[in-house]
Amino acid sequence: MDQAEWMSEALALAEQAGAAGEIPVGAVIVDRDGQIIGRGSNRRESGDPLGHAELIAIRQAAEVIGDWRLEGTTMVVTLEPCAMCAGALVNARVGRLIFGAFDPKAGFCGSLGNLVQDARLNHRLEVISGVEAEASRKLLQGFFQGLRKRLD
Repeated sequence: MDQAEWMSEALALAEQAGAAGEIPVGAVIVDRDGQIIGRGSNRRESGDPLGHAELIAIRQAAEVIGDWRLEGTTMVVTLEPCAMCAGALVNARVGRLIFGAFDPKAGFCGSLGNLVQDARLNHRLEVISGVEAEASRKLLQGFFQGLRKRLD
């Protein structure tokens, strides 16, 4: 699998989240061999304040490898991670972050700040942004447009 296939999987997870009434964000964790070892989609609206796609994928990957250290792995997520998820990526020692759309209101991997590359921390990630950004943005815009219509 490659970067495009990984993002395609993350987008499919985001679509599933949106269909379930969750904000459509999907994430996968990929090991050094390019295999997906963790998957997550948002579950916050289901009552879990920590139910972000990234955290779910991190937990699953840690279970698969049997260690909290995810060194050499790659997180692929449809939306720029928030401060909480960025901190989790640093603390889990994820090696690389690939994300789709920037999040100017909550993103902390380049938009509001850049926690994952802060030189003061003991671990930093390589960041690749804008992968399938338009597809990610369209999913989010469609979800929120539908939500506003239902509320009117």
